[in-house]
Amino acid sequence: MAWFLGLGITGVVLLALALVLDGVLDGALDGALDGVLDGWLSLPVVAGFLAMTGFGGAVALGAAGAGPVLATGCGAVCGVGTAWLTYRLSRALMRDQTAVTPRGEDLVGTSGSVVTAIPADGFGEVLLRLAGQPVKFAARCAVPVARGAEVWVEAAPSATSVVVRPVN
Repeated sequence: MAWFLGLGITGVVLLALALVLDGVLDGALDGALDGVLDGWLSLPVVAGFLAMTGFGGAVALGAAGAGPVLATGCGAVCGVGTAWLTYRLSRALMRDQTAVTPRGEDLVGTSGSVVTAIPADGFGEVLLRLAGQPVKFAARCAVPVARGAEVWVEAAPSATSVVVRPVN
């Protein structure tokens, strides 16, 4: 029984390491056997297999009174099931897609209002909507633009600044 418990505890320790060393085995064994084992040799899958093999074998040995060979078989079946569930869950989490992150180029062609007057030779500030949220940007313009005027974005040279033109 001690051997099974030791195997289970080793699996739990590996699972804790998987949280700390996120993706180490994934990169080390990437492309092994032409990608047949991709994802199956990840640290969480191996840890789940070891933990359930050990604890499943211990339960079969202690509670069911099975012999060592039968307990090992029961533990291995539990371990394979847990490894499969871990693999499927990790693949589902990896496929989870979020909305596209807004970029500066998404601002080109949008309108906004000037919150700090824009001089002809410097920067002012405009309030624009990026992904539905009001965001203040530094703004340049070829002509002076007064506070409160409506402007169109012509370019986004950086993540925090835009080039605008007044709406006529």
